Amino acid sequence: MIAPREIFNKGPKPRFAVGQLVRHVRYGYRGVIVALDKTCQASDGWYQNNQTKPERKQPWYHVLVDGVGYSTYAAQSNLVADDSGGCIMHPWVEEYFSSFEGDRYVRNDQAWPHGPPQA
Repeated sequence: MIAPREIFNKGPKPRFAVGQLVRHVRYGYRGVIVALDKTCQASDGWYQNNQTKPERKQPWYHVLVDGVGYSTYAAQSNLVADDSGGCIMHPWVEEYFSSFEGDRYVRNDQAWPHGPPQA
């Protein structure tokens, strides 16, 4: 029996988990992961306007950015774990997380209503 191609084309596994603190390697901002996609789900127009154009076939993360009131959509290859231990100051943290325990946020049941970027 020949194995289906899907077995070999699963792509990279997520390195980060929802609630984990991360830092963007190029732009330096800190944030907390609120949701993730197995691959880039953004529109082609948005992707073409993305300055870094990382590989689409890798996990992409919705990140609440520290100190501002918006989220970003970042590729796994552009993120590293943030071990500074500091909380994230963002107006949506209390909406999507129930607590901060140890070095990560604990996600609540509130659905993430913001899909991938479209433009």
